[in-house]
Amino acid sequence: MSNALRGRRRAASAIRNTSLAALSMACIIGLGTNASEARSQKSWRNAQASISSGHSFSGVASYYGNESGNRTASGQRFNQNAMTAAHRTLPFGTRLKVTHGSRSVVVTVNDRGPFIRGRVLDLSKGAAHAIGLTGRGVGRVVAEVQ
Repeated sequence: MSNALRGRRRAASAIRNTSLAALSMACIIGLGTNASEARSQKSWRNAQASISSGHSFSGVASYYGNESGNRTASGQRFNQNAMTAAHRTLPFGTRLKVTHGSRSVVVTVNDRGPFIRGRVLDLSKGAAHAIGLTGRGVGRVVAEVQ
């Protein structure tokens, strides 16, 4: 075999090896990113520890309702007339008895928020209306885990 032919074969082999190495790295980086993203999403959703019933907290609550049809942080579609709430850390599906004055409503946590300092809950418009919170837009509430 001539030296020229050997040189061309080596060059072709080097190009193939470089291409395979680059493709392998791209796959590893791509798979690593997707796997870590999936892990972070799962861990974010599952990181919320369960909270025992009877636990209560109080503070200022507000309501929201213009986002109907958009997805909540839990993946459900937001329904402004449903009895739902947003809380920063409580696990999705947690049921809360929310009391404002003498009126109470049971809501399910399905979203994250409120993102305004000093507020403890964002209620759906339907839940806020049920306890008379829609007049002023915000009010002091007591929430008890059910």
